[in-house]
Amino acid sequence: MSAHDHASHHHSGGHEVGLLHGNEPPHGTLREYVIGFLLSVLLTAIPFWLVMGDVAFSKQTIAFVIMGFAAVQMVVHMVYFLHMTPKSEDGWTLTSLVFTLILVVITLAGSLWVMFHLDTNMMPQHEVSQPL
Repeated sequence: MSAHDHASHHHSGGHEVGLLHGNEPPHGTLREYVIGFLLSVLLTAIPFWLVMGDVAFSKQTIAFVIMGFAAVQMVVHMVYFLHMTPKSEDGWTLTSLVFTLILVVITLAGSLWVMFHLDTNMMPQHEVSQPL
């Protein structure tokens, strides 16, 4: 019996269980995908309106709000489309994501800190002097 035949003969609760998925239920339902899609549309439409509409906020405020919406949208995509939850793969997917995010934050913060201090300490402060 081939691996494909073996996988197609095992059923769990009416759902086919493949060899790669072990005993996990199938990923995502239509309801979850629709919720994820609607949230994604909403989280895209609001920042689009902030940029294209005539809003009374400063550009910096709008930029921070857009970054916030982007962060929320990343979480929506990870939960509803990539199925990254504490239960998936015994939590290893979420653990590796958190570890990766920590490394990215440390790398970006360290790079910005080094560049700021190089700019501050390495660039001479020229004073405007009178021509001779």
